[in-house]
Amino acid sequence: MKFLVTIDRDEDGEYIAECVSIPGCVSQGHTEEEALQNVQEAVRECLEVRAEHGIPLTIATRQVEVPV
Repeated sequence: MKFLVTIDRDEDGEYIAECVSIPGCVSQGHTEEEALQNVQEAVRECLEVRAEHGIPLTIATRQVEVPV
């Protein structure tokens, strides 16, 4: 499976990676690469927990462009 994640930097300079199609699936790292590695593990764990509890694995998301 493949998931889209967002990567941002917080006010302390940490990289925050979030898988928006799995609610609550967030991780972080000192570098972008570390954050990506950490969120991969978080995705696996979140999917496992959701499956064990009978919760839908993902929610529907989509990206749209908004003119400003």
